Amino acid sequence: MSVARVAESIARSWTRFRLIRETVAELQLLDDRELADLGIDRYDIPRVAREAVN
Repeated sequence: MSVARVAESIARSWTRFRLIRETVAELQLLDDRELADLGIDRYDIPRVAREAVN
């Protein structure tokens, strides 16, 4: 694997991580009723964020 491909893979992984982190932070700002309206339980936020970014 070339250095360029490794760097590209790291950049993609970092971008994905950042998007997941931002999505989790935004969902955590919602109250339980707002989350319920979206069909999300508070404990499901990390999973929902990971799935949303894929």
